[in-house]
Amino acid sequence: MMGTQSAPAQLFYDFDLNEHVPANHMLREIDLVFDVDQMRSKLRPFYSHLGRPSIDPELIMRMLNFGYVMGIRSERRLCDEVHLNLAYRWFCRLGLDGKVPDHSTFSKYRHGKFRESDILRVRLVRALRASISIRLMLLPSVLHRSHNRSLPPSQIRLRN
Repeated sequence: MMGTQSAPAQLFYDFDLNEHVPANHMLREIDLVFDVDQMRSKLRPFYSHLGRPSIDPELIMRMLNFGYVMGIRSERRLCDEVHLNLAYRWFCRLGLDGKVPDHSTFSKYRHGKFRESDILRVRLVRALRASISIRLMLLPSVLHRSHNRSLPPSQIRLRN
């Protein structure tokens, strides 16, 4: 007899997103060096006290930073990846039901608030320097060459 799989109609699920992101995932390491301490105070002058609340600038910063680190160039693709990937959702603090911003939001932030404040460049440079210093950043060509896969991280050299 052939079995069939049916999706149970549960009202509540016991699901911890943190448990589904591997302990050795690169985003866990990046999260340790990702600094958002003074970001809100530096961005506050670029926001009005009137009107509806904006999208959290920390969410935008997290998405753009890991998009650059992971080599995701398209903002549409970045939004799709965050929507589908549990590790990306964890890094962005979205949980399972958090709403991913529309791709057009990124252009508005990059060409508006983030450009005026220069915070995106500063935060990205800090995150990249910290990542490189702990050997997280590997060139895509290094990752795809089979003869380098067996090298320990201490022997992999980054090109300038």
